[in-house]
Amino acid sequence: MNAGIYVHIPFCKSKCRYCDFTSYPDKLGFAESYMTCLYHEMAMRGEELKNYKFDTLYIGGGTPSVIDASLIAMLIAAAKKYFNLADNAEITIEMNPESVSESKLALYKKCGVNRFSVGLQTAIDSQLADLGRCHTLNKFLTCAKLLKGENFNVDIMIGLKGQTRGDIEKSIRTAAVFGASHVSMYALTPEDGTPIYTDYLNGELPDGDEVADMYDYGVSILRGLGFGRYEISNFCKSGKESRHNLNYWRRGEYIGLGVSASSCINNVRFTNTFNLDEYFKCIMSNRFPVIDSEEIDLRGQMDETVMLAMRTAEGLNVEEFNEKFGCDFNEVYAAALDKNSAYLEKRGVRLRIKDEYLYVQNTIICDFLA
Repeated sequence: MNAGIYVHIPFCKSKCRYCDFTSYPDKLGFAESYMTCLYHEMAMRGEELKNYKFDTLYIGGGTPSVIDASLIAMLIAAAKKYFNLADNAEITIEMNPESVSESKLALYKKCGVNRFSVGLQTAIDSQLADLGRCHTLNKFLTCAKLLKGENFNVDIMIGLKGQTRGDIEKSIRTAAVFGASHVSMYALTPEDGTPIYTDYLNGELPDGDEVADMYDYGVSILRGLGFGRYEISNFCKSGKESRHNLNYWRRGEYIGLGVSASSCINNVRFTNTFNLDEYFKCIMSNRFPVIDSEEIDLRGQMDETVMLAMRTAEGLNVEEFNEKFGCDFNEVYAAALDKNSAYLEKRGVRLRIKDEYLYVQNTIICDFLA
């Protein structure tokens, strides 16, 4: 099975009000030093993973497009040097509209980027301002025009303060009309410790039922525009699925590089330090910056396979599961299957959650976890 590479670029122009990711709006001056350490981490990991073939490279953040494009070019060159990266690898970079330029895109494409992910979030300027986003709708439109003809994703959020169905439809149609081949539509999660959590505590955000209705409405708009759902939050035109994300949902292996990046290799899950200074110290001492590592036992592997597959529209291939783990899925999960029979359907060898219950899959999936 092919594996994936994830690289975390933790720098950004400013911190959005909902952001709970490891990102630094005030440390852009460290970008060059950070990237040098990243190349060194790649060299260290490449040696131990020389027998792996990687067919996706995903550059996320933060805002990778905020750093100098030449550093991204060197990053991709290092990935090709230190890892066995397939010739037809999917190479994705996340971008925010305000930090994109024609010259940056030209260099990205020249060094092999063939998929772009743009953070629109909403087409309503007042909502963008409320989220703390740096861009306006016009900035996104300029970015989308530069991406004309390219394979690109647009992120859209639902569950925003004051958001209407009309706002959601405008956001989706804007993405579609301007050429997106993929849309990630996900609900705002007010994380404790973020400024937007105060809005949540004050009851200013839509409740769970309202967000579920927004989701169903968004799904119907996307379907009408030719976007098929292949995972709870991900929709695309035919053949435009994210190969990198599919690898996660099929419980493939992946290596994460950079501060706070997670990995799963040979049934060992491990995570890098979230502290930038500690990351620098570890790499400069020729040590992996791992702070947490766990070997996943057989039942854990089984449960993860079920959990991830049930998030997708294709569901779980029961025959493959039985063959891989040497057991009978129907016996192991008999209680959960019986309890949730009304929400599940069998299509050939695949078991999946019915479309109308996919958004509330967490409750169903919990019954399958040991």
